[in-house]
Amino acid sequence: MTTPAAVIVDAAAYARAVEDAVGAAAAYYTGGTSPLDDDAYDRLVRGIADWEADHPDQVLPGSPTGKVAGGAVEGDVPHTVPMLSLDNVFSAEEFTAWTAALARRTGRDTTRFSVGPKLDGLAIAARYNGGRLTRLITRGDGTAGEDVSHAIGTVEGLPERLAEPVTLEVRGEVLMTAAQFEYANEVRTGHGGQPFANPRNAAAGTLRAKERVYTVPMTFFGYGLLPLPDTDRALAERLDELAHSELMDLAAGLGVHTSARTAVPDTVAETPEQVLDRVKEIAAVRAELPFGIDGIVVKADLAADRRAAGSGSRAPRWAVAYKLPAVEKITRLLEVEWNVGRTGIIAPRAVLEPVVIDGSTITYATLHNPADITRRDLRLGDHVMVHRAGDVIPRVEAPVAHLRTGEERPIEFPGHCPRCGSDIDTGEERWRCAQGRNCHLVASLAYAAGRDQLDIEGLGTTRVVQLVDAGLVADLADLFALRRDQLLALERMGETSTDNLLAAIERAKAQPLSRVLCALGVRGTGRSMSRRIARHFATMDHIRAADTDAMQQVEGIGAEKAPSIVAELAELAPLIDKLAAAGVTMTEPGAVPPAAEAAPDGRSGAGAPAEDGPLAGMTVVVTGAMTGSLEKLSRNEMNELVERAGGRSSSSVSRRTTLVVAGEGAGAKRAKAEQLGIRLAAPDEFAALVAGLLA
Repeated sequence: MTTPAAVIVDAAAYARAVEDAVGAAAAYYTGGTSPLDDDAYDRLVRGIADWEADHPDQVLPGSPTGKVAGGAVEGDVPHTVPMLSLDNVFSAEEFTAWTAALARRTGRDTTRFSVGPKLDGLAIAARYNGGRLTRLITRGDGTAGEDVSHAIGTVEGLPERLAEPVTLEVRGEVLMTAAQFEYANEVRTGHGGQPFANPRNAAAGTLRAKERVYTVPMTFFGYGLLPLPDTDRALAERLDELAHSELMDLAAGLGVHTSARTAVPDTVAETPEQVLDRVKEIAAVRAELPFGIDGIVVKADLAADRRAAGSGSRAPRWAVAYKLPAVEKITRLLEVEWNVGRTGIIAPRAVLEPVVIDGSTITYATLHNPADITRRDLRLGDHVMVHRAGDVIPRVEAPVAHLRTGEERPIEFPGHCPRCGSDIDTGEERWRCAQGRNCHLVASLAYAAGRDQLDIEGLGTTRVVQLVDAGLVADLADLFALRRDQLLALERMGETSTDNLLAAIERAKAQPLSRVLCALGVRGTGRSMSRRIARHFATMDHIRAADTDAMQQVEGIGAEKAPSIVAELAELAPLIDKLAAAGVTMTEPGAVPPAAEAAPDGRSGAGAPAEDGPLAGMTVVVTGAMTGSLEKLSRNEMNELVERAGGRSSSSVSRRTTLVVAGEGAGAKRAKAEQLGIRLAAPDEFAALVAGLLA
C-alpha cells in the first residue's frame, strides 16, 4: 500500500513542513534521535514533494527533496565519489513506473536487477589501504562526511584486514541486530544513560560516540565496492566493469560481511515481475530476521546499465528503494495494566494512544516485566517507540526521551497481587503472585484440560468455574477424584454429560508424561519443551531428581532457565504425588532413562529421536493448514508425530532445517525454506512418509 502523503495546504504549511523534515533529519543524523518515526517522515517528505511539483517556482533551497539523506550534517572528509541516497517507491505501480523510466534511459526494454534487503542503519564508507582498514566516514551531505575512524575494531563484519592487500573503498550499512540492541540498552542504562529508542538510532549514536566509558557491538553489511585514487589500475578497471552481483561476491571473498550469509541474500532477477516476487519473499520473512529492514533495494545489476542511467544530485537513477510498511511508530504511553497469568505471573501491559502500524490499530503492547520498565526508565505520558512486525505481539521499545515535557509521571508497581491481594514474589525479573497458579486456578485448570495437554473433552472454562465454585477441585489432581454423584448435583449436568466427562477424565490418565508435564504449566516450558524434557528423562522420577546441571542437558534449556524449572518442579512435588497416586501416567513411551545410555558429547541419549524412524535425523517444521488424513491433528499433535517418527520438531526455519511440511496458507516459513533450498512436502506427501504411525 502506498504511504499517503502529508497534506500541505499553503506556502506557510510548506515552509513549516520543510523545517520539520530538515530538523528531524538533523536530529537523527547527528545524535541518532528524531521527533518523527520513519512513516511520519516519509509522509512529510512525500507531501513536500507533491507541493513542490505543483509549485515549482516556490521550492525552498533547504528542501529535503533536493538533499542526500543526512544532508543536514556537515562533514570534513570529502568523498571520492558522491555518496548518494535512494529514491523511494511504495507500491508495485510506482516500481513499474520506475522500471519504465530506467528502460528509457538505458535503451533496453529489460535489464537485469540485483534485489536485496534495505538495511535499517547508518551508511558509511570504509577505506582500505593495502588491505588494512584506515578510515571510516559517514555519508554526511553526500559530498563529504564525518570521520568516525575511532569506531574501527568495534564493528562486526568489517574486518580490520582484508583477505587480500588491496586498496579500495567498501560502502555499506552499520546497524545493530536485535540481540546487540538489547545488550546496548542494558549497558547504556547500567551506566545511567537513557535507553535507545530503536536499533537504528542506537547504531547512529554509538558510531559517533568518542568518549564513552563502555563499548557495544554493531554489525556491518557491505553493499558496494569502488576504487580509490591509489587503487591499482587493473583493479580499478575491474571494479568499474563488474556487475553489482559480482562486486558482492568479490566483497564476500575479501572477508566483508554481506547479505549473502543471511536468510535474505541479494539475488539477481531477470524481469520486473521477478523483482516483485522477490519483494514479497523478503517481506514475508521480515519479522523473523535478526536485524531491521525497512524495504528492498533494487539495482540495475550490469555496469553498462548503471552508466547509461546515470545519477541525479541526490540519488542514482539506476537504483531505488521499495519501502515496506513501517513496523515502528511513536505514540504515547497512557497507562499500565497489571494482569495475572495462569501460573501467577504478574505481567505489565502498556495502554497506548491508538496508532496504526502496518495496517493494524495498536492500543496495547507488552512491557515484559517490572525490571524492564525500570531499566528503560518508562513513565506515564511518555512518547514511546512501539514495534510490531508480522503477527508478533506489539512491544514498547523505549521512551523517546528527548520529547519529554516534564509532565510525565512514574509508573506505580503493585504492592500486592492485583487479582487476589496476596503478597508478590519479586525475587526474579518476572514477578509472581505468592499463590502461584492457585491465584488463577480456573485458567490453570482450563489450560491443563486443553487439547494439547490432557485433552479432557467437555471440561471447558465454564465447567471448570462450576467445579471451583462448588469447592470440588482445588488443584489439578482433584479432577481425578471427582465422583458421579458430585457431578450430577451440578447445574446442567445430566447423566450423559456426567458419564462422558468422567470417561474423558479417565482417558486423560493415560496421556504420556510430556502432556502431563505440559499440563502442569511449569514456567519456562511449553508444549515442545515439555516433550524434550519428557523424552530426555523418560520418567517423572528422573525429572524430579534432576539438578540444575542435569536439566541443562536438555536441548534449549540454558543456565538461566534451568534453576527456575528445577525449583518449580520441587514446588509442585505434592501435586505431582497426588497425580501419580490417582493413576496418571508418569512415563514417556519409547524414551530411555538418562542412566541407560550416554551420547558421545556427554549428553544422555534419552530424548534423542529414534534412529530407525522414517524421519530419523531430520529437523522438521510444520506450517500452514493441514489437509487429508492430517486435517484433524493439532499443531502439537503434528509435532508429536514428527518426534515419534524419529525427527526433531522445530517452530522456525533455519539452515539446520531438513524438511518443511507446508500446508494451505503457508507463508513466511515456506518462503524462507524456498530461499534456503530446504525440501518442502505437501501434507499428503508427509502423511505417506509417516503412514505407519497414523493409525
